[in-house]
Amino acid sequence: MFYNGLLLLHSLLRWVILILLLVAIVKSYIGMTAVKPFSAGDKKVGLFLMIAAHTTLLVGLYLWFFGPRGVANIGNLGFGAVMKDRVMRYYAVEHTTAMLIAIVLITIGRGVAKKRIPDVAKYKRTFWFFLIALVIILATVPWPFRAGIGRPWL
Repeated sequence: MFYNGLLLLHSLLRWVILILLLVAIVKSYIGMTAVKPFSAGDKKVGLFLMIAAHTTLLVGLYLWFFGPRGVANIGNLGFGAVMKDRVMRYYAVEHTTAMLIAIVLITIGRGVAKKRIPDVAKYKRTFWFFLIALVIILATVPWPFRAGIGRPWL
């Protein structure tokens, strides 16, 4: 039951991250093209995005270490067997690795907003870091339509 609750939280936070990423990307694009000053609102969106991403990471790592699809699979079946099975490999390695990369990009993008560089450069850098993170997340979320690895929308 605890596992299912954390899995639901992990899934809900996915939507929070996607919405905040879209807002941050649009704000960065507008700021970059309209040459606007980097506002406190821009910083807050990045901060909330990073908090949501790191919270999701912590929940995901707990699920990976103590749930049935991560370390347990590797320990029970062996790394070689997990790597040969497409579904087990996805949950044990691919999803985790890609999401770690995406969260690192979000964190770097948030860090750029705190640097003393021109506002246009801030917008441009956050735009690209957040856009690449969004592409990685969209490519590696277990969407319901993905055969074998699909999970419900919530």
